[in-house]
Amino acid sequence: MSLEPLTPANTTIVLVDHAVGFANVLRSHDTAAHINNVVGLAKTAVLYQSGLVVTNGLPSKPSGPLYPQLLEVIGDHPVIERGGNFNGFLDEGFAEAVRRTGRRKLAIAGVSTEGCVLQTVLGALREGYEVYLVVDASASVTAETHAVAVQRMVQAGAVPVTWFSLAGEFQVDHRYPTAPHYQRLMREHVATMGMGVQSYLAALDQAKAAV
Repeated sequence: MSLEPLTPANTTIVLVDHAVGFANVLRSHDTAAHINNVVGLAKTAVLYQSGLVVTNGLPSKPSGPLYPQLLEVIGDHPVIERGGNFNGFLDEGFAEAVRRTGRRKLAIAGVSTEGCVLQTVLGALREGYEVYLVVDASASVTAETHAVAVQRMVQAGAVPVTWFSLAGEFQVDHRYPTAPHYQRLMREHVATMGMGVQSYLAALDQAKAAV
């Protein structure tokens, strides 16, 4: 495992098949929490301006379109539509989109973990990319299939991460100019930490008022 930090300049976030049809059958994670994490990861890419590649199946497939909340975040960012391949790297449009980012570190998330995520991660490793699996922005039909797929990918060489940990690594230091991005992600997608900050600020206001 490389100890070189993940940065927006060297990392591409890859979102695979976060489609509404799949969301109906996912049972490894709470649906609302899963969507929250996916949207938080997408915002991380947009706010910090890392590489971003988004892919989904054809609109005619039963899996359907991407999550509306995800589409709202990525706006007019292109979505690579694949045919029937599980491994995104077997689709030349997807492979070229990843290459065009110019980054060799890939943070990959998607559904389902044991299907297109697993095969795309293995495909990326075969292509020589350094792969980070965003486990809490991926999901599967059962907790067991998710866990076993994660284990297989880790054994193959992928490094597990979580989306907010990745955001923190992009941020590096609370004093950097990008701190408002991190604070926004915290407020909008990590409720417990956001409330903790609000409690601290309220206590500071009370202390000032008492002086």
